Amino acid sequence: MSAQVLARLAVAMLAGALFGFGLSLSGMVDPARVVGFLDLASGHWDPSLMFVLGGALVAAVPGVLLQRRLARPVLDERFHLPERAAIDRRLLAGSALFGIGWGLAGFCPGPAVSALTLGLSSVLAFAAAMVAGMLLHDVGIARRPR
Repeated sequence: MSAQVLARLAVAMLAGALFGFGLSLSGMVDPARVVGFLDLASGHWDPSLMFVLGGALVAAVPGVLLQRRLARPVLDERFHLPERAAIDRRLLAGSALFGIGWGLAGFCPGPAVSALTLGLSSVLAFAAAMVAGMLLHDVGIARRPR
């Protein structure tokens, strides 16, 4: 294995560990906190995750600005950015499905993967449903012509 491949793996592992730690520290792996943030109608709204989202912006905006100035990433030949920018039916449907699932379960993929270390049956069930949905998409929806 080349030094560049090992460096990529090390950076990916460090970034993933830091991301998972941040999700755990912020409470994003607690479905009750997430549902409390998303539930504006109950009268018990929990605004604490707004600070998490603000912190994510504080970290992401300088990174995006830096990325736009670089010709290529340090450990790769090119940036791997989305090629499609159109807002179409599939994007809107997927976004709605993501939001509904996040609101109902209190998990989205990143926090769910981080919460797998807790070994809770609700997390395992969510992760299994998430994997099943990904497989269903790859087998059925992604192969259909647009």
